[in-house]
Amino acid sequence: MSLPTVKQHEHRTAEQGGACCGGGHAQEPVAHGGTACCGHDHAAQDLGVSGAGAATLAAGPGQVLARLRIGQMDCPTEETLIRKKLDGVDGVHALDFNLMQRVLTVVHAEGALDRIIAAIKSLDMTPEPLADGAPGTPAPAAKTVNWWLIGGAGVLAALSEISHFAQAPLALTAALAVAAILACGVSTYRKGWIAIRNGNLNINALMSIAVTGAVLIGQWPEAAMVMFLFNVAELIEARSLDRARNAVRGLLDLAPETATVRQADGNWMEVPAASLQAGDIVRVRPGERIAADGIVVSGSSAVDQSPITGESLPVEKGQDDPVFAATVNAAGSFEYRVTAAAGNTTLARIIHAVEQAQGARAPTQRFIDRFSRIYTPAVVGVALLVAVVPPLLWNQPWFDAIYRALALLIIACPCALVISTPVSIVSGLTAASRRGILVKGGVYLEEGRNLKWLALDKTGTLTHGKPVQTDLQDWDAPEQLSHPAALIAASLAARSDHPVSLAVANAARAAGHELLDVQAFTALPGRGVSGQVDGVTYQLGNRRLMRELGVASDRLEARLDEWERQGKSAIALTDGSRVLALAAVADTVKPSSAAAIADLHTLGVRTLMLTGDNTHTAQAIAQQVGIDEARGDLLPEDKLAAIESKLAPDVRVGMVGDGINDAPALARADIGFAMGAAGTGTAIETADVALMDDDLRKIGTFLRLSRATHRVLIQNIALALGIKAVFLALAMTGNATLWMAVFADVGASLLVVANGLRLLRAAPAGH
Repeated sequence: MSLPTVKQHEHRTAEQGGACCGGGHAQEPVAHGGTACCGHDHAAQDLGVSGAGAATLAAGPGQVLARLRIGQMDCPTEETLIRKKLDGVDGVHALDFNLMQRVLTVVHAEGALDRIIAAIKSLDMTPEPLADGAPGTPAPAAKTVNWWLIGGAGVLAALSEISHFAQAPLALTAALAVAAILACGVSTYRKGWIAIRNGNLNINALMSIAVTGAVLIGQWPEAAMVMFLFNVAELIEARSLDRARNAVRGLLDLAPETATVRQADGNWMEVPAASLQAGDIVRVRPGERIAADGIVVSGSSAVDQSPITGESLPVEKGQDDPVFAATVNAAGSFEYRVTAAAGNTTLARIIHAVEQAQGARAPTQRFIDRFSRIYTPAVVGVALLVAVVPPLLWNQPWFDAIYRALALLIIACPCALVISTPVSIVSGLTAASRRGILVKGGVYLEEGRNLKWLALDKTGTLTHGKPVQTDLQDWDAPEQLSHPAALIAASLAARSDHPVSLAVANAARAAGHELLDVQAFTALPGRGVSGQVDGVTYQLGNRRLMRELGVASDRLEARLDEWERQGKSAIALTDGSRVLALAAVADTVKPSSAAAIADLHTLGVRTLMLTGDNTHTAQAIAQQVGIDEARGDLLPEDKLAAIESKLAPDVRVGMVGDGINDAPALARADIGFAMGAAGTGTAIETADVALMDDDLRKIGTFLRLSRATHRVLIQNIALALGIKAVFLALAMTGNATLWMAVFADVGASLLVVANGLRLLRAAPAGH
């Protein structure tokens, strides 16, 4: 199966960077100084760009591409610090942040790596260079949580509160509060100071200022409780976000660590799966997971392919059938020949694609980033005015004004708002991959709900793509031909990859005929093929080709019409002066096609079939499966024109295909779907959405998941903005305490994270 090259949609060129605490997203070329999640500046800074993923960064002449794993890089808080720090390092050309993997990719001048590492270390981080090709799976965070210290801080903060209410000496209340702050807040102060020193107002800086301000105005117990609650909430939030991160990492655990490999002396030995190479023969026992992609060479069994394709039932495997890493053998036993090393399996491609997809920002995410860059400085500015203006103009107490301002500072961090989108998108992408649907970016997951038209190729999409020959006859072949016309036709057909031609060639082989040698073979896209046999040039193709060559006749047209009305596809052989032979083949419709089309209609999506086969066959298949509109006799450029005819400002059009003839249409459609991508690296790497098996019903599943993801996004944005608005109003009127402000900030974050993670559990209705 061959798939088109990657289409160049405008949204594919969006620059990528990190998403709040777990999901990568794009940077937009705006000026310095904006703040977003935790005060994060999401601008693509002067360093250059954070490209469309690390895979797209390339080192130019005199440049080097390096990958650094940074265990402390969990959130845009750290990403911002690194960006600003590296902005002043000579020789840094481009950056790409993958917060899901905690990996920073840097394109730098030769000899600049030591300066880069030193600059990152100055931020109290520990960069670890990764070798080329090394897995970028997230490393455990360098920081270990001392729960005894956190718990002790909580006890001390509570005792400080009790001391205050019991009207104990102020020195005792203050001492307990300071002890609580030191027990759990040193890390917050250190990070806050680093942020302020680098000109960044992130959540650590805002919290440090707020707690210090509370201490200065004598609110000892509240300062201690705020610091304790903040640290506890941060830990809970980090654990929750790790669920989204580990959902992707969990895919790695599907592959076994060892495999039983046949040695040169014929003995079998258990070896690490990572050491497998193409050509190795591996034995699989009942119940074992398959360690690598391969082809069965002996034995048979049923294999559970659900981790890769999402199929609910095991698939029977026998000799010459493909098997995939991480799938599970059932009761039988077989041996297979490895076709892809551990790092190049279908599973590895899926993991890579999902990780890269998490770096592509969805439209909602871009809006949230722009909003959050305005929100934080605006609220900080309001806090300053609240602290100064009322006392100066209306003689309000300075204590009350500063207290309200401190509450506003805590609320100024838009973490919940920025987290809401990437967590939902990551959960949706992972949920899709578990169903055998590989979505190549959040933009496609979010835009899928807007599809109004879906164009479908016929062969291999609606039908099995394996037609069989039903008719074969000589036509006007002269007696002096060096070989039978039917044999010449089959020999040319064998050189083509089109299913109709392959059916003719397979029929000849099955009859025991030895095919002829074909020279000067040429494919004629949308028409047929050309080649020489014994020095004579022949063409084998459809009615369009016969007409172009001027060999069509009324008699020929009548015979072709007769076959096509029966739903058959016909091809003819010519030497350029006359038609020598005719063949007809018939394809069978997949059992799932009619149900898939009916499901799409239920979802409000209209369907259009585009095929190079004749119009009669197209209409017959369309009527059989319930397609709204069918067009036949289409060249690749005709399919492209058909897609363009459906496009409109408020209409999203999808295209489903699996062949090179579909390339222009797949590229022009808003979302391109590749069928049967399991084991096909090209499909996984180029399609917008890759259906890992050939079940067309999964498009309905994708659309439902897209709509569910959108609903969660809207819910999360409403939660984040609603809670912030309520507490901003309370703080402005002097009715919000500092600990209430902490709950407004981290409580909203926890709510949106929990809501986003629901997508991992919920199965969309339908197939």
